[in-house]
Order: sequence, then structure tokens, then C-alpha cells
Amino acid sequence: MNASGFKTPQGYPPARWHYPAVAQAEERQHRGRYDRIRVVGRTLNSTVARAPWLWPVLKYPMRRYFDQLALGWDQRTGAGSTEHLTSLATALLHVTPKPERVLDLGTGTGEAALLAAREFPRASVRGIDVSEEMIALAKKKVGLDPDGRIAFKVADAARVPWPDDSFDLVMQMNVPPFFAEIGRVLRPGGSVVVAASWGVETPFYTPESVLRRGFAKHGVDEHVLGEAGHGTYWVGRARE
Repeated sequence: MNASGFKTPQGYPPARWHYPAVAQAEERQHRGRYDRIRVVGRTLNSTVARAPWLWPVLKYPMRRYFDQLALGWDQRTGAGSTEHLTSLATALLHVTPKPERVLDLGTGTGEAALLAAREFPRASVRGIDVSEEMIALAKKKVGLDPDGRIAFKVADAARVPWPDDSFDLVMQMNVPPFFAEIGRVLRPGGSVVVAASWGVETPFYTPESVLRRGFAKHGVDEHVLGEAGHGTYWVGRARE
């Protein structure tokens, strides 16, 4: 009989029996769920990087998936925590000159965009995501912003709703890279930042070699890459 079904005359199983068994079972369950998410994430990243024309088929299932996960997302994932944002914060230190217009792709609940707004207090910051529920949560974090410096919008990273050369910094954290669209909206001399909160353990992780090749085809060359905290980052610069 397993620990959860065992009872002593005094009631529920003693802590010395109950805790190790339950903890191990929960750990196996958590690891199994994480492994499945990582497989899905790696598959999606690879597909977007190598066969972006398949994204329209994948977009709607992914939208539903993240809409369902939106409630409690920050609490479950640690979004907004120091550990979650360290790699992105470090990457932003390499962005020069300071940008005037920033776009955060796959912004989720907006924590990365809000970090950029704090780092570059004179910049206009926009965050987009396909998930309406995620964007609704992001909008609640803006607070008073009479100048409209920070704004969030439901939009597809594969079809950014701004014209060519609109931003001098395009960034993304823990999401697939849309090379062609980033290259389109990035101004000459602008910067690209790709951050992964947990490095190679991040479910939606793209290897540096893939980033280097993919962006080079669209006029963005590698500028610097590195590690910070548990995460990794890649910074590119558009050719002038």
C-alpha cells in the first residue's frame, strides 16, 4: 500500500513515512511534466527557426495553451523574479546607444517589457503576445502612464503590426525567434536581444548557433553572448 493510502491508529501516516514518499512522487510528476513542456518547446522553436511557414498551423493551439495557463502564471514560473530576469537584465547592459523605441516579442504578462522600461526610462516600450489572457494581465501592471510610454497589444510575432524600421531594440525572452520579422522592424544599427532565463534548461530555448545563422540571413550580426545567473543571452546588431 502506498503512503497516501496508509493510516496509523493515530490517523494519517507519520511524517517520517509520508514526506519522503510523497515528495519523491511529486518530484517525479513535476519532472515528467517539465520534460514534456521542454520537448514541446524545443520542437516549436526548431519549427519556427527552420520552417516559419508552419507557424500559422501552430499559432492557434499555442494561443489556447497560454490562455489557459495565464491565471497564476507569474506565481508558477517566477516571472518578474531576479532569477527569471537576470539574463535579460545583463543583456540590456550591452545595448548601445540607448534605444528610443523598444519591442518585446512574446511578452506574456509583461515583466520583460517593464524591465526594459525601467532600464531605458526615455524609451517607448511595446509588448505583444498572441495570448489575450496574458496581455490582459500585462495591461494591469502598467498603472498610471499618461504619456503612453508602455503599452501591450494582442498581436502575432510573425506579423508585427508596425512598419519597417520601427524599433531600435527588439527583444524576446523564452520564446521562439521570428528572424525575418525581427529583421524587418529593426532599424539599421539597432539591437536584438534573445534571453533564456534558465539557459539550456529553458523549455523554449534556441541554441546560439541557430540564432547566429538565422539572424545573419536577415542583416543582424552577433555582437555579444554570455551567461548570467542561471540563464544565457545573445545580443545582435543590425547592419547599417
